[in-house]
Amino acid sequence: MPALLNLAVYACRADRSRGRLYPEPESRMRSAFQRDRDRIIHCAAFRRLKYKTQVFVYHEGDYYRTRLTHSLEVAQIARTVSRTLGLDEDLAEALALAHDLGHTPFGHAGEGALDAAMKEFGGFDHNDQTLRILTMLERRYADFDGLNLAWETLEGVVKHNGPLADPPPSIRAYSARHDLELHTFAGPEAQVAALADDIAYNNHDIDDGLRAGLFDIDDLRGVKLVGPVIDGLLKRYPKLERGRLIHETIRALIGAMVEDLLAETSRRLKAAKPKSADAIRRLDRPVVAFSAGMRANDRALKKFLFQRMYRHPKVNRMNARTRRVVRELFDLYLGEQKRLPAEWRRLADGRRSAASARVVADYIAGMTDRYALDAHKRVFLRDAMH
Repeated sequence: MPALLNLAVYACRADRSRGRLYPEPESRMRSAFQRDRDRIIHCAAFRRLKYKTQVFVYHEGDYYRTRLTHSLEVAQIARTVSRTLGLDEDLAEALALAHDLGHTPFGHAGEGALDAAMKEFGGFDHNDQTLRILTMLERRYADFDGLNLAWETLEGVVKHNGPLADPPPSIRAYSARHDLELHTFAGPEAQVAALADDIAYNNHDIDDGLRAGLFDIDDLRGVKLVGPVIDGLLKRYPKLERGRLIHETIRALIGAMVEDLLAETSRRLKAAKPKSADAIRRLDRPVVAFSAGMRANDRALKKFLFQRMYRHPKVNRMNARTRRVVRELFDLYLGEQKRLPAEWRRLADGRRSAASARVVADYIAGMTDRYALDAHKRVFLRDAMH
């Protein structure tokens, strides 16, 4: 294994990893967490993120974020924060790149539709689906299903939002085999990746919402965190063109949130004095966090985006259409399993059962926006013509 950089005592360490479910020889060139990052980047589910929605469906414009570009932005922030705190950057990057693998086509609208369709069969959860992808659905290696990632990577993916009191089925089943300690917090790199996700999500949604015309710069001036940034930029550059103003605003907001995160996390680390990553896991609250003031600002920004972007009539119209596409595809494939591709049809049992429903959900969840729209059009238009 290559020599590790100087890490803080509370960092997760690849040379002390709890290992993989299926033992493998160590790499001479890469640490365990570097290998995990590379396996995630090379998996099919990661490539499909290119055509999976954040807010706007892929054909609405090439500029808007997709799950792939979002994941890259999260990884960039996570690496910066981890480097500053003395954490393992490769683990933080792996977690950032993996965190959205389980999302359906069409963002949260697609997930809601699939969850409703799966209600009688245990429901659908994208975090649960991410673990299914990483441990079951990626079929690439000769010796195992999934990617056989290190314990710390899987633990971080599963618990990035905190301990799980009532885990979804796949998480519960996998943890029974490879105890992920669901009752504790995740390690520090996972906590960093989770807040890097929050920072990236808020700021690129401001960017995309402005450029889509869902709200204007003046509308943001009343938002506590954003308004002072815009006012300061306009005072310094009174004739700054709109595109540059948007970019400079996003740049300043990301910087402010990262600086606050680093300051509050450093304060908590100083108070807790953790001697290991396990000590961080056993704390009664996250060690990576925003200050109380920034948390209030974050809530205000989320409220604005919810009202002005996620519930915008344009977005609602598209969401209604995409929910219908997902539901109709689910009902079709579950009712007529012969329509599934052969490799998926073999996994179903031909009945309206929980097992078959899960196969259908796995198949649909793996679709890109484009593939789902094309499949729906192909099937239902052909049936209508006959």
